[in-house]
Amino acid sequence: MISTDSSAEKRIVGTSERREQIIQKLRQQGSVQVNDLSATYGVSTVTIRNDLAFLEKQGIAVRAYGGALICEGNTSTPEPSMEDKSALNTGVKCRIAKAAVDLIKPGHRIILDSGTTTCEIARMLRQHTDLIVMTNGMNVANTLLAAEGVELMMTGGHLRRQSQSFYGNQAGQSLQNYHFDMLFLGVDAIDTERGISTHNEDEARLNLSMCEVAERIIVVTDSSKFNSLSLHKIIDTSRIDMIITDDGIPAESLKDLQRTGIEVLLVKA
Repeated sequence: MISTDSSAEKRIVGTSERREQIIQKLRQQGSVQVNDLSATYGVSTVTIRNDLAFLEKQGIAVRAYGGALICEGNTSTPEPSMEDKSALNTGVKCRIAKAAVDLIKPGHRIILDSGTTTCEIARMLRQHTDLIVMTNGMNVANTLLAAEGVELMMTGGHLRRQSQSFYGNQAGQSLQNYHFDMLFLGVDAIDTERGISTHNEDEARLNLSMCEVAERIIVVTDSSKFNSLSLHKIIDTSRIDMIITDDGIPAESLKDLQRTGIEVLLVKA
């Protein structure tokens, strides 16, 4: 949430955080003004206009004279905490994880993205053998600590506590010298036209690096993430090989994915 204390708002924030806060303002107020945002964040009006242009490109806002309006029907969502994520749709996540684990065979080299669904996959892998698992998720790594049959690798980098995930140049570079059979990618939002997106710019960049070193990209997400949009795009949906989700997926989204040639594996909601 954005603090109502003006001194708190005027602290120096990065581009990603500033844009997330502008989205919150748009959602709360319906519109924002360039001059007001410039004064709030202590940056130039040019910088704010670049922010609004970015949000317009993402389909979140429509620029107007002196500011911007929120897009009608906008579905961009704020980022919940890990505790909130863990409490949501737990049964569905377990069934999605089981379907994912059924695809994993001895000798496979896989990447598990950070997240609660991928953490369930990790939990179910603890009895498997002859696996190599790379992850950027602290929660995923902790879950695999006792898995003697799994060679565990971590990307390293800077820890983002909000998502218990590592990010940064070190994390991206650690992937470049490897090749993996499968990537199990958790997502914050998915829109069949605008692609897969997440709340954090650094995580989006690392997720893209993961996609580039994996033979197959498998998205694991419950149906609540469809027809929604986060700030930072990872990849187009056309690059996905498979989506594992529940049968609550919107019918139109399912048709769009199948029309694109993406394999969709459904579990019971």
